Amino acid sequence: MSKIISIHSYRGGTGKSNSTANIATAVARKGNRVGIVDSDIQSPGIHILFGLKEGQVKRTLNDFLWGRCAIVDTAHDVTSVLKDQGNSRSSLYLVPSSVKLNDISRVIRERFDVEVLIKGFKELIKNLKLDYLFIDTHPGLNQETLISLTTSDIVLLVLRPDQQDFQGTAVTVDVARRLRVPKLLLLINKVLKDYDFKDLQQQVEQTYQTPVVGIIPESEDLLRLASNGIFYLQYPNHPISQAIEKVAKQIMA
Repeated sequence: MSKIISIHSYRGGTGKSNSTANIATAVARKGNRVGIVDSDIQSPGIHILFGLKEGQVKRTLNDFLWGRCAIVDTAHDVTSVLKDQGNSRSSLYLVPSSVKLNDISRVIRERFDVEVLIKGFKELIKNLKLDYLFIDTHPGLNQETLISLTTSDIVLLVLRPDQQDFQGTAVTVDVARRLRVPKLLLLINKVLKDYDFKDLQQQVEQTYQTPVVGIIPESEDLLRLASNGIFYLQYPNHPISQAIEKVAKQIMA
């Protein structure tokens, strides 16, 4: 049975897209067929992590939403990023959103039919025979995001140890519960190394009554990589990659 996983945050700047790319890659590396949809149409960027330059992207999610093509035509095969780190069944596809100013402006101005997007998710799973489909959502709460959450088997909320994030996450957790999301998980990102990780996990789990599946430390190594590739693949023994591995196992459990 295929799973849809939405990775979401109440605020921008949490590292949501980077987390999505790394977790999805970790799941694919285990011999799974994995798709990623960049539904953060107003501020897309996950394609950069997979080395897709603007000239290489012929079709985007925008083209599908505006009826120009089938969604499977927008899926770019990025399995090559795995190199020899996957197995023969490992596959990884990315549906990017357009970075063209006119396309972004049109989305903001006209919005789009969310039902078409949901239909596209199902078509991707069927046509690409996906085991997992990851949705990189737009931060905050709007109609598109809420409907995406309702279609998900798992919602992973990314937050930082920051009071604004804590308050916003409380709202999001409440909304997700009202929507009856089958499985709700938390990922704490950008945590300073001098924090007591175990104590932080206990506090957050008690506050939200929701399991924390990973804590990712703040790292100069990640900043130095500057989105030039998938951190999990380039630094497999790094504490960040170990945390990503832990989250991936929870997703697959």
